[in-house]
Amino acid sequence: MNNCLIFTGNANRLLAERIAKYLEKPLGIMDVSRFTDGEIFVKIEENSRGKDVFIIQPTCSPVNENLMELLIILDAFRRASPRRITAVLPYYGYARQDRKDKPRVPITAKLVANLFVAAGAQRILTMDLHAAQIQGFFDIPVDHLFAAPVIINYLKSKNLKNPVIVAPDVGSVKMARSFAKRLNAPLAIVDKRRDNPGSVEAIHLIGDVSNCEAIIVDDLISTGSTVIEATRVLLENNASKVITTCTHAVFSGDAITKLVDCGLSEIVITDTIPHNNLPEKITTLSVANLLGEAIKRIHEESSVSSLFL
Repeated sequence: MNNCLIFTGNANRLLAERIAKYLEKPLGIMDVSRFTDGEIFVKIEENSRGKDVFIIQPTCSPVNENLMELLIILDAFRRASPRRITAVLPYYGYARQDRKDKPRVPITAKLVANLFVAAGAQRILTMDLHAAQIQGFFDIPVDHLFAAPVIINYLKSKNLKNPVIVAPDVGSVKMARSFAKRLNAPLAIVDKRRDNPGSVEAIHLIGDVSNCEAIIVDDLISTGSTVIEATRVLLENNASKVITTCTHAVFSGDAITKLVDCGLSEIVITDTIPHNNLPEKITTLSVANLLGEAIKRIHEESSVSSLFL
């Protein structure tokens, strides 16, 4: 790893420090600050010529600020002649706008992909994309990681007596099925109808959760409306308790308060997005070792997919 440099923006420095600790490397020295009018200033304080550079920056809230910061960092490195620049995106913002589902709307996930490449990214490392087809928006290599091993190991440690894995909507079925297989548990699906992007009306439950410990599996929680409605349906169908898991805890607005008060026994998230002073009911797992191992394998030109076999 001597020819490898790890840098981070301001979006999630704690995660970057954990990754650097796993790799036994210090974070690279870089000044990322603001001019008085709010414009972003970047200066790389060490030589990166001929190096394999990894820049860790989730594009989480404030999304536009963190996105612009990453683009400027990429441009700074592109002009510093490294061997390769890899943008490490633990959370890929704007991923929910991945298709034209109504007239006269943008495909912003594709626009953001174009921006990364134009700014200088030569490889992308990301985790649990909201839509897997976003990988196809890039004409550069994309390594797509999954937080499932970290979350599944935690669930196994809880010694659940009668678990059932629940997909809160049809789009989560594939992810839920992989959890069910690894945990040797049955699968249930909540059929839902979304009236608008911020509200959800659950219709009915497919599968039996009576006297079971229901585990809702999703890639992200934003307003929490999907999970809250799914929890209501599961409890109405006599689930003994409900646990929800997600990779990306977006938690917009008053989502945390609503989730804590909706009847959930536990909310399991990862540290792809930083949060402070979370309630006791929320458990945060770190994906730093997983990301660190992927960075090491990319640098050494070895298999990343074998992490998930």
